[in-house]
Amino acid sequence: MFAVFRKSPPAAVAAAANDGAVMRDGPDVHTLIVGINREASTLGRDAAEVRGAIDDTIKAAGTQAQQVQALARQLGEVNRGQHAIVEETGQGAQAVERARSAIHAVGGEVSGIVATLRDVSKAAGQITKIALQTRLVAFNASVEAKRAGEAGRGFSVVADAVRELASKVDESSRNIMETVGQLDARVETLAREIQRQDHGQAQGAVHQALDELVQGVQRIHAAAAKSQEMCGGLDRRMGEIEREMHGTHGTLSSTLQRTEAFLRVSERLIEVTAACGIETADSKFIGAAQDAAGRIGALLSQALHEGRTTLDELFDEKYVPIPATEPQQHSTRFAKLADRLFPAVQESLLGLDPQVVFCIAADRNGYIACHNQKYNHTQRPGDVVWNTANCRNRRIFNDRTGLASARNTKPFLLQTYRRDMGGGQFVLLKEAAAPITVNGRHWGGLRLAYRF
Repeated sequence: MFAVFRKSPPAAVAAAANDGAVMRDGPDVHTLIVGINREASTLGRDAAEVRGAIDDTIKAAGTQAQQVQALARQLGEVNRGQHAIVEETGQGAQAVERARSAIHAVGGEVSGIVATLRDVSKAAGQITKIALQTRLVAFNASVEAKRAGEAGRGFSVVADAVRELASKVDESSRNIMETVGQLDARVETLAREIQRQDHGQAQGAVHQALDELVQGVQRIHAAAAKSQEMCGGLDRRMGEIEREMHGTHGTLSSTLQRTEAFLRVSERLIEVTAACGIETADSKFIGAAQDAAGRIGALLSQALHEGRTTLDELFDEKYVPIPATEPQQHSTRFAKLADRLFPAVQESLLGLDPQVVFCIAADRNGYIACHNQKYNHTQRPGDVVWNTANCRNRRIFNDRTGLASARNTKPFLLQTYRRDMGGGQFVLLKEAAAPITVNGRHWGGLRLAYRF
């Protein structure tokens, strides 16, 4: 049986133990202490479970708060986008109205063109009449010139030329009238299309298209305005949710501190009962941890004495990150020495009891140079879950439990906690820790973890 550090029992307990007395009508001191130890262990287990559950909830709440903040930012961006759409559609509707007015003005100008074309057509008609009259006069002149005989021959030539010219003028004026007539019809059609009619009259295609465009822009404007209003409401609600989540986070953190107090009470009760000199369920684990801590300290002191290492190397705190490792691993100057010395002690304690989960030596900052062999595997690139569970060497465990065990200088320390195995898997454990000293200097702690 491993030796266990024992404190002097309280006076009442000592007196009862010395007298061999048994409490009247009740259990003896041994049974009472064992019972207290058992109840304290149960309290510690429950407190650790509750603490772990609250810790998980706090982490989940923190993650949700971050997601809510991200969602709030996205809603803000959507709200700003909708506001821009509202402004743009408002300006678009105004632009359509300006275009409508411009087109209407153009319609007025086109109507003026139609009137001008009709004036041209009338003028061409007058020219045709004049040409016809000219042809008649030229014909009559030609007849008279022929009657005059030789004396009227020159005048006859002129009359024929005038008649021919009048004929061409007549043909040209008719062509003008025909072309102007076609152009007049087309321009009049265009004028009808681009002029806005009074209420109750059918609008032209251009204004119908503009009306449809305005209606579409108005629908977009209304939808964007409604969406902006909804986004504003959601944004306010998200702000309220965020504040509520921060409040919940604070409450959970406060509750976590209270469970921490319960956990410390249970651990202290276990320590007190274990130190009373009465065998409990934790005694052999405490003794084994103390014995292993002494052996590790002796091995390091011997290596120092034989010149295989130096104090600077043994107490090296420059933890150099190992590239491409996740979770992050580190190297130190004493890591290879630990690989050679620690397994002989650490592996032997794994066979102490089926409840034992691991036995490791940590320096005072929680750095584990060498873990048990089953957790000393080389990391698989990209497989964080597997690495977390199987590659626990060269890592710094500076959580509550890890640092407390590593920096404990009392003869022993008992703790209860949940161990993160990766992938959301946890194991509820007890841990007995004892200080490791090298030449009288505190180096770290021996951590022996076991199941309930």
